[in-house]
Amino acid sequence: CLLFVVISLLIYHVSVSQTSEEILHHLQNIVDFGKHVMKQFFGENYVHHGEIIQLPLDFVRQLCLKIQPERPESRCDKDMDTLSGYAMCLPNLTRLQTYRFVEHRPILCIEIKPKCGFIPFSSHVSQEIKHKVCRYCMHQHLKVANGKWKRPSKYCPLDLFSGNKQRMHFALKSLLQEAQNNLKIFKNGELIYGCRDDQDCVSDWNELARHLKPFFFPSNGLVSGPHCTRTIVKELIHVITMALLSSTDACRAGDMKTVPISQGRSYCEASAFNKKLVRNGKHKLESSGLPRGCLLYKTLQAQMLDMLDIEGLYPLYSRVEQYLEEFPEERSTLQIDGPYNEAFYEKLLDLSTEDDGTVAFALTKVQQYRIAMTAKDCSIMIALSPCLQDECSEQRPVVLTSKSRFTFSVSVLDLDLKPYESIPHQYKLDGKIVNYYLKNVQAKDDPVMSNLFKENEDCTLVLHKV
Repeated sequence: CLLFVVISLLIYHVSVSQTSEEILHHLQNIVDFGKHVMKQFFGENYVHHGEIIQLPLDFVRQLCLKIQPERPESRCDKDMDTLSGYAMCLPNLTRLQTYRFVEHRPILCIEIKPKCGFIPFSSHVSQEIKHKVCRYCMHQHLKVANGKWKRPSKYCPLDLFSGNKQRMHFALKSLLQEAQNNLKIFKNGELIYGCRDDQDCVSDWNELARHLKPFFFPSNGLVSGPHCTRTIVKELIHVITMALLSSTDACRAGDMKTVPISQGRSYCEASAFNKKLVRNGKHKLESSGLPRGCLLYKTLQAQMLDMLDIEGLYPLYSRVEQYLEEFPEERSTLQIDGPYNEAFYEKLLDLSTEDDGTVAFALTKVQQYRIAMTAKDCSIMIALSPCLQDECSEQRPVVLTSKSRFTFSVSVLDLDLKPYESIPHQYKLDGKIVNYYLKNVQAKDDPVMSNLFKENEDCTLVLHKV
């Protein structure tokens, strides 16, 4: 497992056309960004920035051949660097990262990619629907239409980030029902539950319960059958929720708020949980709020550095681009490609939104947006290991279930800074997502809008010679 983690960055992030020096610089940027920037936002215990090592080229080539059959088909179009020998050494986050004394015991790990946990609050948003429905829920429909998934998930990130346990439980259950690429479960480092679009939820849950039963009911006192499966899944969801709400670290940016969360909408109108409440005659979603020290809170604060939305950000990106066309030599001075050091981090703390027309203001907002996009696409790893009662102390975070107790560690990964060059793509994608949702989802729920689209589609303009 460790070797796979070491080599993974060579596969997914490095182009084989790069020189050894360029690859070394690229990997050093990744390490520095994690160490000097993301650790400030998430905390020492949550972020593992790794270190750069050199491997014998013959070993790298052999490893490349060995793991090629195991790589996902969607990744096989990306080549592995077998020429430079540089790699990143990272811990295996499917294992506990804090208390080595339990490493001999079975380890359960849940990987969650939570996505964006807030509704845009920017005045630059041009479509009102973006103030009501979250990006994830809208994007689901476009992904299904494009054939990426067979059906949309009921998961809504705003439910997970609400801090309300009922909503969080519903969100996690929805992820377990439709994992897509947002949830994976590992047992002793081996994937036992993950992305399968054609999955039979009932049979998969029964298989998952078989794996999990020794963790949650070690005495084997629970009868088998559907009740057993439902109970184990419920216990799993409880443990994940408590771990996500835990506070096991502190950092400078943990107290930084980009905007009071109460100013934005705390729920998504497309959420299946919200719709269920409305059907039951209730119209108010409770949002308990996240503990300030928990990883979800810190993730949300980093995400909310996207204060202008892509619609407000894109003109600022264009301003920076225009400046670089006139003064291309300034690219390194502006730190667009690094170095990602303390000075780079300090500039991110300027939360002003009043545009003074300068390139400096535009660049700060662009860099904050890149950080926000990184936080929106990160993954959270929750590693759990059975813990005996006499081993529990205030120094060891522990979560309890009805029959078991676990010590755990929470980590965050996939924290490579999103490319500056990806901003035009994000701008176009945002338009596609919103337009598809308005035309094909909201219009079906609104007879007036539906007829309007139908009339527009059936209308033909005929030009006559005069």
